[in-house]
Amino acid sequence: SQVSFEEESQNPPAVGHWKSLMPSKGDKEEPESGCQDAGGVHEPQSTEQLNVSRLRSSSVEIREKGSEFLRDELHKAQKELKLKDKECERLSKVREQLEQELEELTASLFEEAHKMVREANTKQAAAEKQLREARGKIDMLQAEVTALKTLVITSTPSSPNRELHPQLQSPSKAGFRKGHGRNKSTSSAMVSPASHNVAPEPVSRECREVDSILFAEFQAWKESPTLDKSCSFLDRIYREDIGPCLDFTKQELSELVRVAVEQNTLTIEPVASQTVPVGKVAAEECGGPKKCALSGLPRTCKHRIMLGDSGNYYYISPSCRARITAVCNFFTYIRYIQQGLVRQDVELMYWEVMRLRREISLAKLGFYPSEM
Repeated sequence: SQVSFEEESQNPPAVGHWKSLMPSKGDKEEPESGCQDAGGVHEPQSTEQLNVSRLRSSSVEIREKGSEFLRDELHKAQKELKLKDKECERLSKVREQLEQELEELTASLFEEAHKMVREANTKQAAAEKQLREARGKIDMLQAEVTALKTLVITSTPSSPNRELHPQLQSPSKAGFRKGHGRNKSTSSAMVSPASHNVAPEPVSRECREVDSILFAEFQAWKESPTLDKSCSFLDRIYREDIGPCLDFTKQELSELVRVAVEQNTLTIEPVASQTVPVGKVAAEECGGPKKCALSGLPRTCKHRIMLGDSGNYYYISPSCRARITAVCNFFTYIRYIQQGLVRQDVELMYWEVMRLRREISLAKLGFYPSEM
C-alpha cells in the first residue's frame, strides 16, 4: 500500500489529466468534439478510471490500516496506563502503610517514655516515703532512748521507778506487787529491814470497773488497728479528749499542731539548748520566751515546737506543752499496738489507754507536772 501511495505521489500529470477530462461550466462543446473522436480516446479514458479506482482503494486501505495501527497503539497505551495506575495505587498503599507504621511506632515510643517517667516518679515517691518513715522511726527510737535514760537515772535498786512504763510490766509481776503492797499496808509489824527505803504506798486505792461500751469499741479496734479516725474507738477519743485538748486560742495554729501530731512530724525542743549559728538567718519564731504562741498569753516559755520541716519555731508555755505531750503519748502507744510492739492482755492495753486518756483530760484542765 505504501508503494502504490508513492506511485500516486510520483505521477501528478495523470491526476492533472484526469481533472482536465471533467466538464466545466464554460466549456460545453468539448464533450461533443470528444464524441467525434470516441474511437481513439476510449481506451486511455478507461485506463485513467482504472488508475483512479486503484488510487481510491489504496487510500481506503491505507486509511483502514492506519486506523487499525492507531487503535493498536491506543490499546497499548491504555494497557500501559492501567499498569501505571496499578503501580501508583500499590505505591500509595505502601506509602500509607509506612506512614501508619511510623505513627504507631512514634505513639509506642511516646507511651514507653511516659511509662518510664511514671515509674520513675512512683519509685521516687516510694523512696521519699520510706525516707520519711525511716526518719520517723529514728525520732521514735531516739525518744525511747531518752525515756530509757530517764528511767535508768530516776530508778535505783532500792527504789525502782515503775510508774513511767506500767505497760511493760507482766501481769504476774503487777499482781504480785499489788498483793505485797496490801500485806504491807495491813501489817506494819511484819516489815523486813530491806523495806525501809521503799516509799510506802497510799492506803486509799482507787476502784476500777471496765465500761462495756468503751471496752467493746477498743476490742473491735484491736482486731484491725488503724489510725483512721472514722472508726468508733478513735472517733470517740477525738471528740471527747484529743479535740478539746488541742483546742487552743490560736485556731489556725491549733489545727496545724493537730495535723503534725497525727502525722508524727511535730518536734518539741528546749529553748536553752538551741543556738542560732552565726551568719545564718534564724527561722521564723512566733511568740517568744515570754509569750505563748498557742494561747497568746504572757507566759515563761521553756520549749518551742516545729511543725514538720518548715523551719518555723513556735514558743509554747508549760501548760500547752503538757497538753501536746499527753496527746503525743497516746498516739505513740496506739502506734505501738498497731505495729505489734505491745504484747499484753487486751484488758491491760485497755486500762493503759484509759490512763492516757485521763492524762489528756488532766492536761486539758491545766494539771501538769512541775518539771515542765
